[in-house]
Amino acid sequence: MKASTYRKYGPPEVLQLKEVEKPTPKDDEVLIRIYATTVNRTDCGFRKPEYLVVRLVSGLFRPKKNILGNEMSGEIEAVGKNVKTFKPGDQVFGLNTFKFGTHAEYVCISEKGSITIKPANMSFNEAAAVCDGLMLAMTYIRIIDFKNVQKILINGASGSIGSACVQLAKYYGAKITAVCDTKNIELVKSLGAEKVIDYSKDDFTKDNQIYDVIIDAVGKSSFFRCKNLIKPGGTYFSTELGFLSQNIFLALLTPLFRRKKVLFPIPKDSKEDIVFFKKLIEEGQYKAVIDRSYPLEQIIEATRYVESGRKTGNVVIIV
Repeated sequence: MKASTYRKYGPPEVLQLKEVEKPTPKDDEVLIRIYATTVNRTDCGFRKPEYLVVRLVSGLFRPKKNILGNEMSGEIEAVGKNVKTFKPGDQVFGLNTFKFGTHAEYVCISEKGSITIKPANMSFNEAAAVCDGLMLAMTYIRIIDFKNVQKILINGASGSIGSACVQLAKYYGAKITAVCDTKNIELVKSLGAEKVIDYSKDDFTKDNQIYDVIIDAVGKSSFFRCKNLIKPGGTYFSTELGFLSQNIFLALLTPLFRRKKVLFPIPKDSKEDIVFFKKLIEEGQYKAVIDRSYPLEQIIEATRYVESGRKTGNVVIIV
């Protein structure tokens, strides 16, 4: 099968399209013929790790796993002998977080893994472009008590995680202020934001509003820059470790000593979440945001574009 592989850490050019052995499903696994996947921040962060913790997981000097990609949509081609809930021909979507392997024509995933039947109202390309952003957004959204939280500011609201945060926060009834660039203002409003701050014209940290929660979905701000916008008892989230990994330390210290706290939950995917995402999509409560699509043969170009910081939503790879 064809797959995008890499044997060493480095720039997008370390990726190589090669013929590799097609996987065989174990007794509790399904073999999925992948039709679409994505390039996302997780892929880039593992291909060229900036943090020691990533190397401790992925391999200190070189990657242990040689095929990236953690979200996909496709069709089940074969099942292991103990599989009960899927059959060949089922159209599925989901995640293979931290196990990776979806930048390829085939992948094997446990029956109990984070996959389920593809939403009937989505194409394969759309279905491939929702789960990673939703999973990461749910990491923060699930902690929020929406009975007591009304006003949320989301920085980076037009990205994969940010656009998911906007849609989930809207679903749970929050009033959302979104931060994005000029070209994405109308998109972000259509996703559920009541107010939009154009960061190319205004510094959102000088906003005169006070928020229950701030979510920095691009990791380009900090708790210290945003703390004056957070009400007493409020919370700051970031999708990045921050300067000198400060968000880990702030998450340990601020709940003890400050009335405004930083929380830094660890992302984790689950089948239950994927089933919930399917429900949201089929109810019309969530839509995919796709910037560009590339064939697998152009994954280096796709990766360069993702790392440019200019993408809106998701970049899809057609397999």
